[in-house]
Amino acid sequence: MKITLVVMGKTDQDYLKKGIEEYIQRLKHYTRFEIKELPSLKKTGNLPPDVIKQKEAEVFASQLAKADAIILLDERGKQYSSVDFSAFLQKQMNAGIRELAFVVGGAWGFDEALKKRAHNSISLSKMTFSHQMVRLFFAEQLYRAFTILKGEGYHNQ
Repeated sequence: MKITLVVMGKTDQDYLKKGIEEYIQRLKHYTRFEIKELPSLKKTGNLPPDVIKQKEAEVFASQLAKADAIILLDERGKQYSSVDFSAFLQKQMNAGIRELAFVVGGAWGFDEALKKRAHNSISLSKMTFSHQMVRLFFAEQLYRAFTILKGEGYHNQ
């Protein structure tokens, strides 16, 4: 299964880049994983949030055409423990999902059209994180989930 994290904008903090790259390298032992950084929208300062969300949804849609399943990372989504998230991934693999796309929305969240197209919505926490930090946290949790599935010692319980 290929897993893609689709995000807007680049990671510009070196310490986050290093952490993200560490987990991308670790994940190579378990799955094909990549982070697709889409260009940020320009000149949105005066636009209402609904218009911004709609424009972002159009950009996301162009990158999600091949995904078998689309999962939104949304603070209002379902929360999982690490063990439950690993079970969620196993279900996706058992269902024959070839490409799983996780999407990080913009500051205003997701447009309704993208919500309707998505297969699921999950939350990493009730807390709000910067979009750049979410990339690192997600990559670490994905790695943790695969080590749980393989019965490896990374996760203690």
